[in-house]
Parts: sequence; C-alpha cells; structure tokens
Amino acid sequence: MIEVTGWKPLGISVDWAAIEGELGVPLPADYKELYEAFGGGVFSDSVYFLGRDEGASFDFLTQWRVSLSVDQDSKLGDVSAVDPYAIYAPGGKGLVEWGSTEWADEYFWLIDAERPGHYPVLARSHDGRARDRYDMSTSEFLYRVLADADFQPFSVAPYDLGTTFAPGSGGAFDGRPL
Repeated sequence: MIEVTGWKPLGISVDWAAIEGELGVPLPADYKELYEAFGGGVFSDSVYFLGRDEGASFDFLTQWRVSLSVDQDSKLGDVSAVDPYAIYAPGGKGLVEWGSTEWADEYFWLIDAERPGHYPVLARSHDGRARDRYDMSTSEFLYRVLADADFQPFSVAPYDLGTTFAPGSGGAFDGRPL
C-alpha cells in the first residue's frame, strides 16, 4: 500500500494491547501495520479507512462501540443492521467495520473470538446485495479495491481516481467517516 500510494509511513504509536483488551481478540497484524503507516483517512478520494483516532470520525473503535450499542438495544427488537450477522461483541462472533466508500460500500472483518487470527473480510456493495466473503488480508483487499480493475463490484480502479491517500480530518460528523 505504501508503494502504490507513494505515502511516507507516519510511524504512529498505538497501545494495541488496550484496544485488543477491549475487543477481547487481537486485531489483524496487517491492519495494525496499515494504521501505523497511514492513520485513518481516505484512499483514492472515495475509500474510507478507519483507524484508531480517539474521538475522530475515522476511528474504528468509536464506530464499533456505537454500532454495538445500537445492535444490542432491546428497544429496537431482534433485527440487526448487519443481518444475518450481528455486530461483534467481546467473546462472541460478529462484524467489525474497518472501511467503507462514498457510495455506501461497507467493509467488515468477521471476528470469531474462538478463532483468533482468522479475519475474513465481508464486503457489501452499495447495491444492497448480500455480503461477499474474502479470505484475504485487510491490506490485500484494500489493494485490490484501489488497483485491480477486475475486482468487481468493489474496485475503484476503473474510475481513474488514482491511488492516493489523505489523512482524516479529525473532526466528528455524526459518528461516521466524512
């Protein structure tokens, strides 16, 4: 990702033990490397990458906390926004969002606390189809979205947006990436 974007790694220091302690599972190693190099922000002017920026709109942990509280709100019934899945709760199995696009594509890990180290990517296109499962790393999936024109329906490469990165603004916008 560094090579394809021409980005200079930031070398961000993160207390991963505290974050993983809250989640109850380790995060994918390549995701942590991506975040330490880039931080949260936007690839190719359209692909949002959630990082770990406390209080910022590109913070995956804040996004996860909000999604989990909504998913577990008994006033809303048993329906989940990520049906047939649930938002991941510590010790369980479910989805944690790590990215999206301006067209409402969504990128999640399917996390199972009983299978730490196994993080398939589940992606849903803006057209509302079922989530597609990809048994690949976060960085491989993100690379294919940005650079592989044949990686449909998720590739942005056919739109000739370039493979750029812009850091997140750090401001909140209704709890969603800007």
